[in-house]
Amino acid sequence: MKLLVAKMGMTDYQKALIIQEALFRKRQREEIRDIILLLEHPPTLTLGLRGKESNIIATKAQLKSCGVKVFKIYRGGDVTYHGPGQLVGYPILNLIQHGKDIRQFIWNIEEIFIRLLDEEYGLEAGRMDKYTGVWVGNEKITAIGCSIRRWVTMHGFAFNVNTNLDHFKWINPCGLTDKTVTSLQQRIGRPLDMECVYAQVVTYFTRQFKMQAEIINQAALTELTESEKNESEETGVAESQIAG
Repeated sequence: MKLLVAKMGMTDYQKALIIQEALFRKRQREEIRDIILLLEHPPTLTLGLRGKESNIIATKAQLKSCGVKVFKIYRGGDVTYHGPGQLVGYPILNLIQHGKDIRQFIWNIEEIFIRLLDEEYGLEAGRMDKYTGVWVGNEKITAIGCSIRRWVTMHGFAFNVNTNLDHFKWINPCGLTDKTVTSLQQRIGRPLDMECVYAQVVTYFTRQFKMQAEIINQAALTELTESEKNESEETGVAESQIAG
């Protein structure tokens, strides 16, 4: 089974959201194959369906002065930070072709990073009872928040690679006040080559889901999404920004 892989680099959150929505609708209609978007965002906060704005500690004035945007989005989880050095993945998969099991899907995403961290970096990572994501000790290194409608997934994971961990002081990550976050850079004591980590994530993702990667360029991605993107922009289907 093929997986389209689009590496988008640094991408504004709103732009990525519009692309996600376009691909999501086309996947629901079986017009495209499974696809994953891999990218980084400028400093951004996202708040899930059950998220509490009280978990954003920084004031609106502080966030504005740092150029941080906040979005209310249709996914599980509370508040999450995105920023440079964090590898974000948005898998848009039809779970009917992957066992039609939401818990297994989340387990598979976690397993990707547990195995990657162990086999590539010798780090012991795992799951934590009652909480999604991947943890090194008591510190989260990969956050997971997904939306699944008609068995098609969107949103996804955020893997802290060279992330500025000071930015997490703006929030209670995932709404948790007794847990902290970490990054791959912090754990191994040096910055990572992001291109290398992108490639590792593709390798472990396709291995876990038993797929073969097909890398597509920006032109191919644009061709897949253009008509649907126009619809999103006109109808306001993308989730709303709640602070600037």
